[in-house]
Amino acid sequence: MESFGILITIFVYLLTVLLIGLYYSKKNESTSDFYLGGRKLGPFVTAMSAEASDMSSYLLMGLPGLAYLSGIADVGWTVIGLAAGTYLNWLFTAKRLRRYTQVTNSVTLPQFFSDRFHDKKAILTAISALIIVIFFIPYTASGFAACGKLFSTLFGMDYVTAMVISAIIIVGYTAAGGFLAASITDFIQSIVMTIAIVFILVFATIQAGGIGAVIENAQSLPGYFSLTSEYLPATGEAGSYGFLRICSTLAWGLGYFGMPHILLRFMAIKDESKLKLSRRVASVWVVIAMAIAVMIGVAGKAMSDAGIIGALEGSNTETIIITISDYLSKFGFLPAIMAGLVMAGILASTMSTADSQLLAASSSVSENLFRETFKLKISDKSAMLVARITVVVISVIAVFLARNPDSSIFGIVSFAWAGFGAGFGPIMICALFWKRTNLPGAIAGMIAGGAMVFIW
Repeated sequence: MESFGILITIFVYLLTVLLIGLYYSKKNESTSDFYLGGRKLGPFVTAMSAEASDMSSYLLMGLPGLAYLSGIADVGWTVIGLAAGTYLNWLFTAKRLRRYTQVTNSVTLPQFFSDRFHDKKAILTAISALIIVIFFIPYTASGFAACGKLFSTLFGMDYVTAMVISAIIIVGYTAAGGFLAASITDFIQSIVMTIAIVFILVFATIQAGGIGAVIENAQSLPGYFSLTSEYLPATGEAGSYGFLRICSTLAWGLGYFGMPHILLRFMAIKDESKLKLSRRVASVWVVIAMAIAVMIGVAGKAMSDAGIIGALEGSNTETIIITISDYLSKFGFLPAIMAGLVMAGILASTMSTADSQLLAASSSVSENLFRETFKLKISDKSAMLVARITVVVISVIAVFLARNPDSSIFGIVSFAWAGFGAGFGPIMICALFWKRTNLPGAIAGMIAGGAMVFIW
């Protein structure tokens, strides 16, 4: 009965996003509509879809799992860096990027770079498109891995089978509906994610014995409840968390300036003057959502140490919300429905990012490689077909890469994040704020930044 209640909720949620994709599939009359929604997004959809596509599975799996495993320090400095990066990206990048891409009619990030640096031979266009494809494949793989872990943990399904089913659903509504479908579903998914994390935090805290008991348990573990030390689960001792590690962790926030799936939202808002409202909504939501995610990990640790739920180790700590939800479902049918909502929230965090990544990658292939680099004269209809095929191909590769159930979601995301941050971040800032930045410099910076992630 408990599993049935969870299944009902998840089924309704998945059916909803598929219907949205089908509805918006009829509204894609041009590549501009498919890639950028015709620049029709309102301020709230812009804000929440941007942050939902940003807060991938690491919000409901990576962050709580890391907090559960080693305490406040690593995850705390990460959250501070991400919150600062989110705000600064909206403050400095959004308006200038929206204004420039409107004037030049750029609908993809490689197009913006090409127009800004007068890339007549499409060299920069090709490099930026390849970077998007290369780093979005593992990023998308992390989302599929989260789906696989969710269903295999809950229902005992084969991990790969669960991942394939999830990928088919995501590909279905993304390929059909394009950017508008992805943005509207991301907006809905942000609401589902918010309800899920608030509810599960309250439930976990109550089950652990209240806020006092949760904090007391955290303080009893050496280095766990500190920003300058970390808990080492292998030895049960405290380890130092020095200045260099703090700086390295804070640097996560710099990655925002190069995230294509977030930057596209800035380009797609209908009214430039509403970006200030979008910035405030997005920044507040991000801070609250990440803080709650961290506290869920801490409360989950208290539940484990109290023997309420089983102890988790290694990459399995990323399933802490799933474990708590599974425990919740045993209280009856209605709690099982609520547990299903939480599971839908995990799916939402994954799907809202994967759909945006797939769209950004597919537009890079069809628009920037086929049309601009290889100079293929194809119609908008053919370009959208190429984009849809690209969505499928990238998804197949991502499923293959994520086939290992022990893969770390946090680790995969950090690799892709570094790739975009180093490859696009500095070039984006220079393109918007330094007139003397030229094409050779942009090409050199993009290649060096992307390559350094593999070399370092």
